[in-house]
Amino acid sequence: MVQGLKKIAKFKLSKKLIRINPAQTLSLGFLILILVGTLLLMLPFATQDRHHLSFIDALFQATSAVCVTGLVVVDTHTTFTMFGQIVLMVLIQIGGLGFMTVGILVALFLGKNIGLQSRLMIQESLNQLSMEGMVKLVKFVIGFTFFIEGIGAVILAFRFAQDFAIPKAIYYGIFHSISAFNNAGFDIMGDFRSMTSYVGDFTVIMVLTSLLIIGGIGYTVVLDIVRKKSIKKLSLHTKIVLIMTVLLNVVGTVLIFTLEYNNPGTLGPLGLKDKLLGAYFHGVVPRTAGFNSLNMGELTLSSQFVTMVLMFIGGGSGGTAGGIKVTTVAIIFLAIWALIRGKEDVNTMGRRLPKDIIYRAFAITVYSTAVVFITLFILTITEAAPLNVILFEVISAFGTVGMSLGLTPDLSPVGKIVITILMFIGRVGPLTIAFALARASKKQPPYRYVEEKVMIG
Repeated sequence: MVQGLKKIAKFKLSKKLIRINPAQTLSLGFLILILVGTLLLMLPFATQDRHHLSFIDALFQATSAVCVTGLVVVDTHTTFTMFGQIVLMVLIQIGGLGFMTVGILVALFLGKNIGLQSRLMIQESLNQLSMEGMVKLVKFVIGFTFFIEGIGAVILAFRFAQDFAIPKAIYYGIFHSISAFNNAGFDIMGDFRSMTSYVGDFTVIMVLTSLLIIGGIGYTVVLDIVRKKSIKKLSLHTKIVLIMTVLLNVVGTVLIFTLEYNNPGTLGPLGLKDKLLGAYFHGVVPRTAGFNSLNMGELTLSSQFVTMVLMFIGGGSGGTAGGIKVTTVAIIFLAIWALIRGKEDVNTMGRRLPKDIIYRAFAITVYSTAVVFITLFILTITEAAPLNVILFEVISAFGTVGMSLGLTPDLSPVGKIVITILMFIGRVGPLTIAFALARASKKQPPYRYVEEKVMIG
């Protein structure tokens, strides 16, 4: 009897020890998906020459796809067969939606009940503050995603049909629509040229930027707009995301247009219309799609700096974009402005922001900055490249953008592993730390320490 009780106690203890929280489950799910993608990309018939990729290269490509980054060590068009490209496309779709969202879709299709643990996972995956209406949100996310991607694919297919055979145009339309909406930035145009051939093409530029903006602002914002149908009734979160998105897109476009106007390697040779389209495209895609219509290696140093800032900021929470998120940046600036004015509360648009949200915004920013600089230091040791080129690569990987100044294909094996880890951290890290901080125990001890000031500044 005693032995039996001991066994039960040990079993319960071991079960408690191996229990993992939603944030850990989310990270583990992404890791498993990456490993499966790696193995599939290593298959001989996944590559054109029938010689499988090395494990490091396959891992890099799979991580870039699942983390919707777009950085590549091999050219997607010339290296992979259609099977390999479809594997990448599926990884992008699952990575963009979130594996939990796809899992819930399968469960609903099979008529399974969605338990509390699964709802917690959905909340974590979609970066929601409340667990209410999770299943409805999943249905909306999936339906909306396929609807928007379908529209984008059809328009792009009609446009690409002018340049390619109809089957190829349809395939190109589907691939690039999924890649754009999920802010992945993968393309199959060949020779690492991305969208440089379409720098002045109004249809391609506007469709791709519309897809990445819609995907990047976050599903919560889209659902709020659909439900409220009135600017005044929109939530504070939605208003901040929309204002910041418009502001950053306009500022990015104006700066790139001004800085690159006479640059012979980028906008210089183009007409005014093409210059405007090229500047707009490059002003939008760093948050965080990774396509490029301009020669990245020819950008001025100032344009590279602007691009890095946009990549680090990223898009909206709960969407397919990366970066520290526009709401994080907005909250930090609002908090600093309130401090400068001597205000105790941080107020905006008739609302007061909770202090825990402000603390989390600063924590995410400091954490992200630390990760970027630590990675930068490591790569300055392993890679023989200028500091600005390495920093650009690091921020692009962390922000899950996919833009590169040409360093990615020349990375050392150690550099590839470091960037692979960074892409994973960029996709999962900020989200995970935000929820870890959000779910921290709010229990306060029955006492408080004596306050003492410290000189700063």
